[in-house]
Amino acid sequence: MLKALQKIDITGPVGKLETIVIPAVGDTTGIAVICHPNPTQGGTNTNKVIQTAAKALSQLGYVCYLPNLRGVGDSDGEHDYGNGEVDDVLAVIAHAKAEQGELPLALAGFSFGGFVAARVRERIDADKLLLMGVAVGKYAIPTPHVPADTLVIHGEADEVIPLSAALDWARPQHLPVVVFPEAGHFFHGRLVQLAAMIKRCW
Repeated sequence: MLKALQKIDITGPVGKLETIVIPAVGDTTGIAVICHPNPTQGGTNTNKVIQTAAKALSQLGYVCYLPNLRGVGDSDGEHDYGNGEVDDVLAVIAHAKAEQGELPLALAGFSFGGFVAARVRERIDADKLLLMGVAVGKYAIPTPHVPADTLVIHGEADEVIPLSAALDWARPQHLPVVVFPEAGHFFHGRLVQLAAMIKRCW
């Protein structure tokens, strides 16, 4: 019988962080923390792209933590444009490790969440990094360079973060980008393909 997802509150730097936990299918072999898109445009931990990624990673043995970062949903605090959110994610990672033990860690994010995940990866080691429609060039702080094995997925027709911006960021890093032809920012109609790509490339 499959274990059900849980909704928990994690103590963050400015108060509670409401978090969805999606258990691993079968044995737990890793922890994944997955960050939502821009909350000023309605992004939360129920977003279909990060839910799709979480379900794919859970099938690979990851227990997935999807926090609403500060100021989102019932989480405390105020949106901080990717600054304080880094500390929120670090608090979620610490909680997850306390619950699950020192398992391999994956960081993931979509759009704004990809920007946050890349900044978290700059602060700590992680075994894997997944960036979907990463919000490069949108914030005062540049999106940092990332490890060479980062899985970057972008839509050819992304109307929020142009593919050209993602390639300009990736090019000096010699970083491959998986491009979904004709896909927009939210991967509408392509979520099954997105899940399959994550599982294939992981």
